[in-house]
Amino acid sequence: MFKDKRVIVTGGAGILGQAVVDYYQTGGAVVAVLDYSDELLDTTYPKKNDNNLYLSCDLTDRASSVDITRSAIKKMGGVDILCNIAGGFLMGEDVHETKEQTWDFLFDLNARSIMNMASAVVPSMLDNHGGKIVNVAARAANAGGAKMGAYTASKAAVVRLTESMALELREQNINVNCVMPGIIDTPRNRNDMPDADHAKWVLPLDLAKVIGFLTSVDASSVHGASIPVDALS
Repeated sequence: MFKDKRVIVTGGAGILGQAVVDYYQTGGAVVAVLDYSDELLDTTYPKKNDNNLYLSCDLTDRASSVDITRSAIKKMGGVDILCNIAGGFLMGEDVHETKEQTWDFLFDLNARSIMNMASAVVPSMLDNHGGKIVNVAARAANAGGAKMGAYTASKAAVVRLTESMALELREQNINVNCVMPGIIDTPRNRNDMPDADHAKWVLPLDLAKVIGFLTSVDASSVHGASIPVDALS
């Protein structure tokens, strides 16, 4: 389905990022895998796919994102799909006690990174008259939560950015959508919540398949959607 498609995956060394990278490369795509350090990429991908690119950059910095991403696009000969997988979670303080560091960390990683990657990728998609973009929000974007104000606000920002981009770009044949997963089944989440019913959590591969659908020809008429992926929770 994705043979010879050129895909960029941010946060590609994370658990979900790995599942997304594997999904696309299994489908025949060429993937540029982005994360924050060469060391992390080398540790996560000791045996690299010769067709892929493995690049480190600071997604929270506009210049770093644009420089590295444009280099990847040049090497791949263009870009068809952008998957903004990078993001972070942090329990915070009460809203009135929220530290600047908490706010900046969550908004930089969850929201600013999407704007930075849009600056890097959308111009190329406009030149190529089309493309697909998927962002990762969260079920938590639907409502506030105690000591989660900054996190839920940052993920709600992802939804609003997705909707705005979709309205701006749909006439140029660029689809922009997002997924809203519940708790993802990762080793860290299992460690943090050992007594939870892990069978009800979202498997990374299942989420990767939904992301894949949103970037396929079958979703060409889908613009600005926020798709819940909530398993049994």
